[in-house]
Amino acid sequence: MKYTILPSTDIKVSKICLGTMTWGNQNTEAEGHEQMDFALDQGVNFIDTAEMYSVPGNPKTQGSTESIIGTWLAKKNNRDQEVLASKV
Repeated sequence: MKYTILPSTDIKVSKICLGTMTWGNQNTEAEGHEQMDFALDQGVNFIDTAEMYSVPGNPKTQGSTESIIGTWLAKKNNRDQEVLASKV
């Protein structure tokens, strides 16, 4: 895996980012965890999310992607090794 350092920090970020916009609607929590496990095994430490995910937008699933990421981080106990990107 190739990495870059975020400017003015010592944070090392993988050049590949794992997108999560379908988790909670098109993908289950278990599938999201499996995808994050695979990405981590490949050296990916950069995960993208947004408060409106999962897509397509639905009030019943809004925020589910972030919840799935949260349960995975709690299970792995590796928050200090992951870089999360979010947007509004």
